[in-house]
Formats: sequence, structure tokens, C-alpha cells
Amino acid sequence: MAAKTVLIVYAHQSAGSFNAAVKDAAVDALKKQGCNVLVSDLYEMKFKATATKEDITGPPKNPEHFRYGNETMLAWQEGRLSSDITDEHKKLKEADLVIFQFPMYWFSVPAIMKGWMDRVLTLGFAYTLEKRYSEGVFRDKKAMLSFTTGSNETMFSSNGINGDMNVTLWPIQNGVLNYCGFQVLAPQIFWAPTLLSPEAREGLLEGWRARLHGLLNEAPLSFPPVDIFDEGKGFQLKPEVREKQAESPFGLTVGHHLEKPLPPHNQMKAGV
Repeated sequence: MAAKTVLIVYAHQSAGSFNAAVKDAAVDALKKQGCNVLVSDLYEMKFKATATKEDITGPPKNPEHFRYGNETMLAWQEGRLSSDITDEHKKLKEADLVIFQFPMYWFSVPAIMKGWMDRVLTLGFAYTLEKRYSEGVFRDKKAMLSFTTGSNETMFSSNGINGDMNVTLWPIQNGVLNYCGFQVLAPQIFWAPTLLSPEAREGLLEGWRARLHGLLNEAPLSFPPVDIFDEGKGFQLKPEVREKQAESPFGLTVGHHLEKPLPPHNQMKAGV
């Protein structure tokens, strides 16, 4: 059986950080399993975060109104994308699993990582209107978020001041990863490591190493397939699906809540 390839997209400025330790633990554990491990260290690479005309070579198709998605799709088709994007495309093509490693900034990813998503997940290469969600380009690949928070876990609960972490994760896990077809593994969340003792932080790393041993065989989170939505009715849930769901006390997902309580842990645990 061919060795699996894992791409770690990593965003932290310091090699002395806890995020760096988490990334290094993953590299070490995955290599010991025989995986090929690729790392895109975005700050070290000075990766450009902004999506601009400089991402293509040659004249744009419509210089009067530069439409980034259309122009980069055409450039991708014609081999005219900038080299930093095509380098990441090559890594993504090889990868069986992509791990995004970062400190949570403003309830999301750091700007440099958002820029990676904006620029590397190119229209045509990573998704099209026909190939998205369960029919997505990357449906044979897995992806996951691994990140640190500045707040304690209690603050990200449904009763906490920051609100439910499941809601926070929905735009990234559904709107980026699932949208491109990835099978999304449950996130690895390191709650407020800066508030912990060195011994407690080492305990978090040990837990991560233990998870990494079975990571490639984990079941992904559940997202509704494309075929339960009616394209002719504006991609609304089909009536029979709504009827089937009527008896459930919960909605389908965080996003497809059907004006019901959110299903617990929908974006944090597989099989729920």
C-alpha cells in the first residue's frame, strides 16, 4: 500500500510557540507511521495573503473589471498562475490529509492562512458550481483544523460568553473545507495553553500524539449530501427530507438547524 501524504499548513510566527510544538509533534508522529509529510510554514515562506492581479501572469481577460475568481480560473487553465500558488497546488494534489495548524485569531484563522485559502483554493482547481460539497473536487481527501485558543473551553460553550464553538467552526469547516469536498475530521482544539503549566501543556501534546496514531482512519464529521437539496427550488432541502427530520428534536447541522435546537457537538465530534 502506498504511503499516505499529509500536508500541514502552519501559521505561527515563532518556532518557540506551542503551535510550533504541536506541528512538530505531528510531523514526528506521522513520519514514524511512514507518511510523507509536507509543511507549508506560511510566515517563514512570507506567503502573500492578498488576492490580487499579481496572482496571474499576462494581461487579465477584463482589465476594466478584474474578477478574481474568473481570472484565476482562466489563469489556472492556461498555466498562468503565480508560482507560489502553483507550488501549493502541487502539495494539495499529493495530500491525502491536510492539517491546518494555527492560533485562533478573532474566532477564525490568521490573515495569512485565510489568504492561503483565498488564493490556493482556486476556482476550477478546488471547486466549481458543479463540484462542491459532497460532490467536491477533494472528496477523496481529508482535512482538519488543529488550533489553540486564548479563552478557556467554558467560554466557548453554549452558555459561555464567546458562544458555542460549534457555531464558530461552521463557516470554516463547512464553508471552506466541506465546500471543496474534503472529508472533515473533528478539530483538535488546545484550549488556552498559555494559561496552563508546562506539565499540562505537555499533557496536551501527549493527547495529540495519541490521536495522531489513528488519525488517518478516523471517521469524518457529518455534512448533508448535495442530493438532498432541490436545485430547481434554489437548493432548498427537499420536502421529504424535512418531513423525515420533523420528529427529530434537533436540526440537521449547525447551519441547517431548521429553526430547532442545534445538534450537540455537530462540528466537534464525528458520529453525532
